[in-house]
Amino acid sequence: MDERDVRLLNAIAELETGSPEQLHEATGIPVSTIHYRLSNLREQGIIANDRYEIDLEKLGLGVTVLVEVHADYQGSYEEFADRLLTVEGVTNVYFTMGKTDFIVIARLSSSEMVERLIAEFEQLEGVERTDSTFVISAIEERDALQSYELETLLEELVDD
Repeated sequence: MDERDVRLLNAIAELETGSPEQLHEATGIPVSTIHYRLSNLREQGIIANDRYEIDLEKLGLGVTVLVEVHADYQGSYEEFADRLLTVEGVTNVYFTMGKTDFIVIARLSSSEMVERLIAEFEQLEGVERTDSTFVISAIEERDALQSYELETLLEELVDD
């Protein structure tokens, strides 16, 4: 996988389309190149079907982590949840009842990224502590590419 593949997959996730013309407008990649690359990404299994769902495991974002966030924050829970969503890799945030205040789901590429994720949470004002769980098998996944900056995707996923 190279930079163009990552840019193309990011555009598919953002635009929610596999239209070569729309992807060309978003990325500047020639339409003929887009056709070729989409075909290759399908053959590799990264693009899973005609709806352009992306197999995150094959892409390289195969580590799913559930994080329980115990918090003491000022303001609304929505504002605090918005701060949790600023951490790259976070795909879902849930406000919960009980001993845990929030449950966060993140899709990452490695255990090093898990360490970075937890360190970023611990630096957020209002986070008292976190408890993390690795997922063994994911039943359904959504919008993970949209949770990353393009620069991070390029850094993490482009083969050197």
